[in-house]
Amino acid sequence: MAAEVTSEPSQVAEVVVPEKQQEYPPKDAKEVKFAEQPDDPKKDHEPKTGEELVEETKIDGEAGEASSSSTVIVRNGTFKEESYLLSELKEPEKKALIKLRSLLQDAILENTLFKDAKDNAQVAENAKSTQKQSEEGKNKGSATAKEGKEEEIHANETEGGTEAQKHGGEEKEDSVKKEGTQEEKPANTIDKGKVIMKPDHDGNEKENPPLTIEDISLWGVPLLPSKGDEGTDVILLKFLRAREFEVNEAFDMLRNTLQWRKKFKIDSVLDEDFGSDLDSAAYITGVDREGRPVCYNLYGVFGDEDIYNRTFGTEERREKFLRWRSQQMEKGIQKLNFKPDGVSSLVQINDLRNTPGPAWKELRLATKQAVGLLQDNYPELVARNIFINVPFWYYAFNALSSPFLTQRTKNKFVFARPARVTETLLRYVAVEEIPAHYGGFKRDNNSEFFFEDEVHEVTVKASSTESIEIPAPEVGTTLLWDLTVLGWEVNYKEEFVPDDEGSYTLIVQKGRKMGWQEGSILNSFTNREPGKVVLTIDNGSFKKKRVLYRFKTRTSSASSAVLVAA
Repeated sequence: MAAEVTSEPSQVAEVVVPEKQQEYPPKDAKEVKFAEQPDDPKKDHEPKTGEELVEETKIDGEAGEASSSSTVIVRNGTFKEESYLLSELKEPEKKALIKLRSLLQDAILENTLFKDAKDNAQVAENAKSTQKQSEEGKNKGSATAKEGKEEEIHANETEGGTEAQKHGGEEKEDSVKKEGTQEEKPANTIDKGKVIMKPDHDGNEKENPPLTIEDISLWGVPLLPSKGDEGTDVILLKFLRAREFEVNEAFDMLRNTLQWRKKFKIDSVLDEDFGSDLDSAAYITGVDREGRPVCYNLYGVFGDEDIYNRTFGTEERREKFLRWRSQQMEKGIQKLNFKPDGVSSLVQINDLRNTPGPAWKELRLATKQAVGLLQDNYPELVARNIFINVPFWYYAFNALSSPFLTQRTKNKFVFARPARVTETLLRYVAVEEIPAHYGGFKRDNNSEFFFEDEVHEVTVKASSTESIEIPAPEVGTTLLWDLTVLGWEVNYKEEFVPDDEGSYTLIVQKGRKMGWQEGSILNSFTNREPGKVVLTIDNGSFKKKRVLYRFKTRTSSASSAVLVAA
C-alpha cells in the first residue's frame, strides 16, 4: 500500500492499548448489553437507537457522559422464542397439544388426513399393498422352505440315490432356506428400503415411492404421533401457535399445508433451477444471536426492468416466483433440527434498497401472494422479518397489506430506515455475522479474523473526536483492523505515527467524510520503523456515535497472527 507523507507530525489524543493480551472477556471490562426485543408490535416498527439499546458507561457519576476508553462487546442473546419443551408449556397448551395429537393420529390411521378422497384412498391402498406383500412373502418363504426340507428328507431316505443327487439336494436346501428368509418382491422390481425402484424401458431404475402411513411427514419429521419422534410435537406446536391454540383450526391448517405440498410437489422444489436472475435475489449466510440461520432477500434486483419483466411479466412467471420463494424457505429449513431445545426457525432480512415502487402492480400482487403463502404454509418458521433500507412509500404499502396478516405475523415485522440498518441488525445479529456491506465484519474468504476474536466499542460524544491506537513496536509488524461506525456521518482517517519525533507521519487513508451508505472498513499496514497506527473518528453531529472495531498484529518472525486486545 502506497503511503503519503504529511508536512508535520500529527498530534493525536491517546487511547491506551495494553500490550499484554487480556482475558476474554476482561474482568474489568464494562459489559455492553443488547436489550431484549419488545413484545409490543408498535415498538418493532421503530427500532431503538444505539443509546436506548446499550447500557452506557459513566464517568465520575455524571449521568449521560460516555467513556472514551473502549469496552469489549459481550455477545449476549437478543430474544428467545416460546419454548417447545413439554415441561415448560402452560396447562391449556399441553391439553391442546394432546388433543391435536389424537386428531392427527386418528386421521392418519383412518385414512382421513387428506381432504381429497383419492389421496386418502392412495394411502390406504399403499398401506394394504405393503402389508399384503410382506405377509405373502413370509408365507411363501415358509412354504418353500418346508418343501425344500421334504425333498431333502426324501433324497436321504432313497437308497439308490447317487452322490450327485445327495449333493444337489444339499445345494437346493441352502438356496431354499435363503429364499425363505426373505420377503417376496414384486416381479421386475428392486426393493430399496421403502422405495420401489422400477426399471424403465431402457433398463434404468426409476423411483416410484409409495405413500404409506409410515411415510407421512413434514420437513423430514414423521407426523404419526405414535412413532414417538421428538420433532413431531415441535411441528404441531408451530401450527397450534399460528392458530392461537385453537385445535380444530390448527388441524385444518396442517391438512391444508400437506395438501398444498402434495399438489405443487414442494418436496422436490430444492432440485429445481430457477435461473440466475432469481439466484441473485436471495442468499443464506451466518446466524443470529440465538443460532438461527439468516436469510437475505434483495428486492432491489427487480429494479432492473428486464429482470422485472422476466420475473413478474405474466401469471406463469409470477407462479414461478412463488415457487422460487418456497425453495428459499425450504433451503433455510434444511438448516433446522426441530428438536424441542434446538433451532427450529429462521430470521428473514429483506433489503428494499432500489425496490420498484408501488406503481409496479405485478410486484405488489406477487408480494401479497408470497406473504400469504408463507403465512399459511410455514407457520412459526420465521422468528423475525426485518425490512431494511425501507423507503417512505413502503410504510403506506405495508399499512394496506396489514389487514391480510395475523397479529402474530405482524408482531414479527421490524422496519429500519437506510441510516439505521447496522444498528437495527445488531439487535439480532452479532457484528461478526453481519455482511460487510451492511456495516458488519462478515466477508467471504476472510482468513484473518475469526468469530472468537474480541470486538471492542468506543463511544464518540457529539461534536468531539476519538482516536484508536494500535501499537507496532517492532519493525516489520503487519497491523490489521476491522472498523464500523453506526450511522457513520463522521470524518474518518488512518495514519501511522512513528515513535521518533523526527520522522514524518504517514497517511494510510486520507481523511474523508463517510455517510451511512458506507460498509465496514478492513485495512492493514506494515511498518518500517517503531510506532503506532492511529484511527481517528471526528463526530461533528449532535448525536454520539458508536464505533465497533477489532484488530490483530502479526510480526514478520511470527508463524501466526497474534491478537493484541485493546
